[in-house]
Amino acid sequence: MGIDPGLSETGWAVVESRPTEKLLASGVIRTAAGTPLPERLRSIHEELSGLIGTHRPASVAVEDMFFTGAAATIRGTLEARGVILLAASSAALPISEYHPRTVKLALTGSGGAAKLQVRRMVERLLRLDKPPKPNDLSDAIAIALCHLRFSRRKTREAGESPEQ
Repeated sequence: MGIDPGLSETGWAVVESRPTEKLLASGVIRTAAGTPLPERLRSIHEELSGLIGTHRPASVAVEDMFFTGAAATIRGTLEARGVILLAASSAALPISEYHPRTVKLALTGSGGAAKLQVRRMVERLLRLDKPPKPNDLSDAIAIALCHLRFSRRKTREAGESPEQ
């Protein structure tokens, strides 16, 4: 399961690699700006915990934080990320974190790829009918695909069979 943290929108995606990369489920958890912060965080945690229970992923990949924006946006995203890590940890799932440049590099071959390039590559790799939108959704799928690729490489190096 790949997750793109955000306070207003948290993208999530469940992918598998057998026999080829396939998108099983995806969506966006949304919280309203006027809602008190604790309620927004609880909502993200509860919805994500429910999704983990429903889809039972083998692991969770979360985007590592990299900011150049406003302090209020940074704070909210970091707090949302905290409840995301709590939900995955509470489900006893292995958690991997990937820097945005690593995700872009794994999918497009360039760590400086634009969001549109990443979205188009996600569409192409998964043979989707249309590009996934919003960006939070395509980013979550990209994070999940990045994790699958790194997991496969680690599995090959360890001589084990690949996981979903």
